[in-house]
Amino acid sequence: MSATLTGDLAAFIEAADCGATGLAGADKAKKVIADTFAVILSGAGSEVAPPILAFARKAGLGEVPVMGTPDRLSRPVAALVQGTFGAALDFDDVLSMMPGHPAAVIMPALLSAAQGRAVSGEEFIDAYVIGLEVGSKLSQGVGLKHYFRGFHATGTIAIFCAVAALARMERLSQAQTRQAFGIAASTASGLQANFGSMTKPFHSGWAAQAAVTAVALVQEGFTASEAIFEAPGGYLAAYGTEESDAAKVMPLLGQPWTIVEPGIALKKFPTCYATHRAIDALGQIEARLGRLKGRVRRIVCKVAPKSLRPLPFMRPKTGLESKFSMPHALAAAIHFDTLKIASFTDEAVRIPEILELYEKIEAIEDIACTDGDPDFEKKSSGTRGFVLVEVELEDGTVDSARVDIPPGHPKRELTWDELESKFVDCADSCGIGSDHARATFSRLRQLETVVDISALSESLMIQAKAD
Repeated sequence: MSATLTGDLAAFIEAADCGATGLAGADKAKKVIADTFAVILSGAGSEVAPPILAFARKAGLGEVPVMGTPDRLSRPVAALVQGTFGAALDFDDVLSMMPGHPAAVIMPALLSAAQGRAVSGEEFIDAYVIGLEVGSKLSQGVGLKHYFRGFHATGTIAIFCAVAALARMERLSQAQTRQAFGIAASTASGLQANFGSMTKPFHSGWAAQAAVTAVALVQEGFTASEAIFEAPGGYLAAYGTEESDAAKVMPLLGQPWTIVEPGIALKKFPTCYATHRAIDALGQIEARLGRLKGRVRRIVCKVAPKSLRPLPFMRPKTGLESKFSMPHALAAAIHFDTLKIASFTDEAVRIPEILELYEKIEAIEDIACTDGDPDFEKKSSGTRGFVLVEVELEDGTVDSARVDIPPGHPKRELTWDELESKFVDCADSCGIGSDHARATFSRLRQLETVVDISALSESLMIQAKAD
């Protein structure tokens, strides 16, 4: 085990040149940033918003604009709220190598810290890429068994993405960065048992708030361990498994940069990533057979072992549960013309036709879906093996489709036009009109020319509604 991992990471954050990612890396980063602005807006229109905002208004009014709301909150509380918003609909980014959703932690933390000073679009991109790189490569030292023990890596690992991004943007000294990691490590948390509840997106908000707090504390002289990752009784000793190895981390940094390879997946559908290949397969079948609505006798969805782990709800009762349900994902794909935010709501799980479809859909894990992949055990639930969907219609027609790579995966990257449609849908869910949404999206697409990132988030606030 490396004796200097914490210090080596701090040195990398200070000295790294992410310009090595090139124009392709910058374009990919801008897509993730635009996507994260979108999903924060969608969270502002979700069922998570009223309780978290009610708490926030009591906990910390301030100067940071909260997108999709009329509220201005203190820096830590704004990070908490926007981080929770960003993950509220499970529409946020996916980093399968973690596995987690780092952008919904990094962006809210950076937006909070950027308030009150002119942080340019270029600086924002730079901080994001550095934060992503550090946290993603740290995850390789932690290992996938950490996730399969029940930890939600968005809360337990992506928190360090946000600390690294903030350290870069705030130009912390190496000593300050080491101590910020130390503080944050004592707050890293998130358990998968809370998937399907409001606490799942809260993991992202908590991590963003904790990162902002850790950096603010060290800037005031607060202290912590400067060797938190490698120390006895430190992070890897407590959160790691027998496969964890600090020595794996440093050789991976920038070799290649994570934003370029393997890249970030951006979700086409507002539901758990582990359902996306099945939805895509069903779409392929519909393209051949025509609309399936009212014609289905039976559907069998076969996935690789452990692929159903994040999808425990076979008969979801709420919109939140429906995002972690394979039967609902497929039933909604059949019932609605297009899967949108409204397809995964409390109202949607009560639609009689969808309830009827639940009884016709079977989701099973099948060892045959591993396809002999030697790296199978290293992959996340949404990318391991392949997904096979078999459909039988009432007239006896049978068809099937296999999908290996989900839409939105770096190998099937969403286009800027597809992202714009997603942005407009997300903005609409919190009351922002399509013209304003498209104009803001255009500025995000040219983020490197933006002088002050806070002006963009400010423009996405909404007026308070009259009582």
